[in-house]
Amino acid sequence: MQIDVLGTLDVRENGASVTPTAPKPRQVLALLALHADQVVPVSALIDELWAGRPPRSARTTLQTYVLQLRDLIARALEKETPAAGPAALLRRRVKDVLVTLPGGYMLASGGGSSDVREFERLAGMGYRALDAGDFQGASRLLREALALWTGPAFADVQTGAQLEMEARRLEESRLCALDQRIEADLRLGRHRELLAELTVLTSRYRTHENLHAQFMLALHRSGRRGEALDIYHRLRSTLVRDLGLEPSARLRRLQQSILKAAPEAPLTEDRQPPVTAPSPRESGICPPG
Repeated sequence: MQIDVLGTLDVRENGASVTPTAPKPRQVLALLALHADQVVPVSALIDELWAGRPPRSARTTLQTYVLQLRDLIARALEKETPAAGPAALLRRRVKDVLVTLPGGYMLASGGGSSDVREFERLAGMGYRALDAGDFQGASRLLREALALWTGPAFADVQTGAQLEMEARRLEESRLCALDQRIEADLRLGRHRELLAELTVLTSRYRTHENLHAQFMLALHRSGRRGEALDIYHRLRSTLVRDLGLEPSARLRRLQQSILKAAPEAPLTEDRQPPVTAPSPRESGICPPG
């Protein structure tokens, strides 16, 4: 089974799509696909579909959606099942793919691919490479991980409470990988190459301190000291106005380091630790490598 959720939902069995078009069966499949090979409780599926206000027929309706998914899976499996084979064999195989278990359902991937699992694998390898000082390897691995994203997670799925929470979690993981890939590129001296990307990112994530710190560093190392300081003041104004917060101590130290440096003198690599914003992985936001 091939499972893709980092963008539009696409679940394929034997090369054929088993993704329904109806919104609620699509929600059910999205949650099962994200947690492939794990039991998803009936209660979680009901909460996803009806947001704490399920109808009396919720369980029966959920079973109907599961049957619809099994019909799609059956059609996909028919491609590799001998025409003369007994129908009972096909039914058993369908139920081996979308399994009913005590308290819930499980989508069995059969050892297939999952873009979420591949993203997490590559990102973890990238984090470990970064920790080991292999900045080239870290940049490459994290780029590969980020390339798996074709849009927001579950982009074409009507999301309820469960999928909304999972989408936020996945987006935070993506943002962490992006942050660490930029960190690796800065360590490789690619500051000028990063300017356009960081211009867009800091406009999109207007209170993200680490991205702003990286932008300040890239600007300063490109000989644009005044613009680097402008970024700090813009971020501070946004934080104070929107959140009632001052920039972190480490970001303030970065500003002071830029102020004290000669305009033509970039901050050197040995001064990097005191002048970067807190790493998302150090603060526990990102998973460890």
